[in-house]
Amino acid sequence: MASVTSRGRMRFAFKTSPQNTTWDATLKVWQAADGIEIFESGWTSDHFYPTHSADPSVPRLEGWITLTALAQATSRLRIGTLVTGIHYRHPAVLANMAATLDIVSGGRLELGIGTGWNQDESGAYGIELGTVKQRSDRFEEACEVITSLLAQETTTFKGSFYELTDARCDPKPVQQPHPPICIGGSGEKRTLRTAARFAQHWNFDTGTVGQFIRARDVLHQHCADIGRNPAETLLSSQVRYNGDPEATTADAAELGEAGAELAIIYLPPPYTPTLLEPLADALTRLT
Repeated sequence: MASVTSRGRMRFAFKTSPQNTTWDATLKVWQAADGIEIFESGWTSDHFYPTHSADPSVPRLEGWITLTALAQATSRLRIGTLVTGIHYRHPAVLANMAATLDIVSGGRLELGIGTGWNQDESGAYGIELGTVKQRSDRFEEACEVITSLLAQETTTFKGSFYELTDARCDPKPVQQPHPPICIGGSGEKRTLRTAARFAQHWNFDTGTVGQFIRARDVLHQHCADIGRNPAETLLSSQVRYNGDPEATTADAAELGEAGAELAIIYLPPPYTPTLLEPLADALTRLT
């Protein structure tokens, strides 16, 4: 079994959704993972309603507040959301949140963002999701607003969705010009084109290795179209953990052969620290 991608050894992270769990259980997993070197980052998700066909009454904690608390409870792990639905918060608000959390965490934030997709929660809260084109247009504008606010002294911007005049975001994040932007999604015409423009990290959610390869190639073509080196963008994929460390490791290895550099192991509830060591041991054999 091969153990490296074309750019070097494969790297590993984990993800816990704050859904159908408790704060205490999530906290224990993250604190344990903070002491396991093979996990370089931890990720949560950003929804208000349960996802993955869960019962609507299943409880779910808010992602950014959860992530901020986890930042204070850990010292080594890089932290992020996979991914923040851009329509839930004005990008100027999100930029200020990101700058603050990067400071609070000592420069450990990965800023995961995406177009948004969940009609159930958007409709229930009266948050306009929009058509696919509107989501893509809004997302591209939001990326411009966020990156400018985090890096520039002032930002003036006039688009179809957002308008800013001499706007400030102070203090600036620890990581300059901004925390790494992680864009999630595989839309070939727009999302991957926006990732080519703005992302330092692209994440493939879940799917077949063939689908990953297809999206990777489209992303690289978009990079070529704008004269950007594809190597500037980290490629990651989420890998669902089914309780079998060896099978999960094999899935990660297959994606690594296809060019994924970071495997983000998506842990299922109930969350318990006891699953981490066997998983870490299996993953270590890939490095």
